Amino acid sequence: MKKQIAGHLLVECLIEQGVTHAFGVPGESYLAVLDGFHAYRDQIQFVINRQEGGAAYMADAQGRLSGRPGVCFVTRGPGATNASVGIHTAFQDSTPMVLFVGDVGSDFRDREAFQEVDYFNFFGPSTRGMAKRVERIDDPERVPEYVARAFATAMNGRPGPVVVVLPEDMLVREVSARPLPRIEAVQAWCDPGGLRQLREMLLAAKKPFVIAGGNGWTQQSAQALQRFAENWKLPVGNAFRFQDTFDNHHPQYAGDVGIGPSPKLAQHIQDSDLLLVIGPRLGEMTTGGYTLIQAPRPKQKLVHIHGGAEELNRVYRADLAILSTMNAAARSLEVLSAPAELPWAERTTQIHADYLANLQPQTLPGPIDMAAIMAVVNRLLPADAVVTNGAGNFASWAHRFHRYHGLARGLKTQLAPTSGAMGYGVPAGIAASIVTGRPAFTIAGDGDFLMNGQELATASQHGGKSIIVLLNNGMYGTIRMHQEREYPSHESGSRLQNPDFVGLAKAYGYEGVRITQTAEFEPAFAQALRADRGTLIEVVLDPEVITTRTTMSAIRQAALAKQK
Repeated sequence: MKKQIAGHLLVECLIEQGVTHAFGVPGESYLAVLDGFHAYRDQIQFVINRQEGGAAYMADAQGRLSGRPGVCFVTRGPGATNASVGIHTAFQDSTPMVLFVGDVGSDFRDREAFQEVDYFNFFGPSTRGMAKRVERIDDPERVPEYVARAFATAMNGRPGPVVVVLPEDMLVREVSARPLPRIEAVQAWCDPGGLRQLREMLLAAKKPFVIAGGNGWTQQSAQALQRFAENWKLPVGNAFRFQDTFDNHHPQYAGDVGIGPSPKLAQHIQDSDLLLVIGPRLGEMTTGGYTLIQAPRPKQKLVHIHGGAEELNRVYRADLAILSTMNAAARSLEVLSAPAELPWAERTTQIHADYLANLQPQTLPGPIDMAAIMAVVNRLLPADAVVTNGAGNFASWAHRFHRYHGLARGLKTQLAPTSGAMGYGVPAGIAASIVTGRPAFTIAGDGDFLMNGQELATASQHGGKSIIVLLNNGMYGTIRMHQEREYPSHESGSRLQNPDFVGLAKAYGYEGVRITQTAEFEPAFAQALRADRGTLIEVVLDPEVITTRTTMSAIRQAALAKQK
């Protein structure tokens, strides 16, 4: 029987689970695994990151794109704590992910050895924490068992991250164990009684509204959702940062149910008498701080369909809670027979018309027209491109004006953190490019970019190519906006002295160009699409242009007026 060290067996187990790329920052605590990546380099690639936060974000992006766990490797202590930002993002966004942490040797444990951390306490698990499960492998013969369980736990129920701790002495021991077969996610099917009740609730409704989102969707389930909506003539909005769940070009699309939705969309949701929520967990952002949909008991009747039993009725008391994965739910819904006439058909048409009207921009000051720039992106960006962003007001330009084709067309096209994690967009776009080979477009703010801009070096090393549109207004704009609302004219802690972003991009191996006028964007963007390497386009944005709808001065004046 073949014998090898546990570090090599671990890599074999990953290959058996279908992993083609693992992201990480190397550390001496898992040298045996790194040697395994060398041994199996023709079957799996270890992508070398510059910081563990970027590595974890890339693994999160991999999980969203594939529907299977993204994989990240970090070393003990500082490596693990740096990676925690990606774990928190994957947890709140319900993304399948496995973080492997090289740990101190078993003989040093519990002595506060060099860089030692108690991962069980640090990472959870809990419904408020970061990881669904935290485990340590002490017996090298059980590596296949732990890897298989990690993948199963990450995918099943409400998806999320799993942390697996690897003592370095365990990794060098010889073993005869072999990998376990590939794990597939378990499909939870809708209760037939619940489906009958749902149909009765639809027949009794006058103003129903669908909110779709969350992870776990496939092309087949997205197409089935679309057929269900068409059969019942339902308006469909996408949950915050899951805007690719339903085709934004569809005549029944209602808009993005997220931060600062269009006032008319918000009113349509509040006026609804039945909310059918398929997939999302209904977090703070999607619900407008639990006001758009009141917690714990909405004024609308609520049907909540989710893949995790622990999520149903946890925050919102639903009138009907259905435990089902998205594939099963959508395929069950599409065969739910609808009557020939539905009283809300005209309302659905009006809601879509209101969505289209919201695409008409407000006039804002300065030489840069961001709505016009997004129109260029919509026109030139290939339909299969992956669009990524981090956290900040800059993202609202993509949320409001970019029109996602949707998973029904076959591909996931949006990667964005519902957790509000800054720095996500740049590494996510790079990961998408490396893993899929598809075009990747990232919109970033100056503060957001500086969180993980060093990962441009990772892209250059591993053949990644992304286009980054960096909106530079010289500040942490979102924080400044909130300051002006609460403490008008009292700027503190939000001003940024930025580097030469164009020069920085070139130093990392990207093309770099700076624009100060709207007309300069289209030729720069067209060239970026043609380029054989990544490009950063710095857009110098007037600090007054703080949202898609208003200015910093208007926010300040409104706040001062309230103080009088």
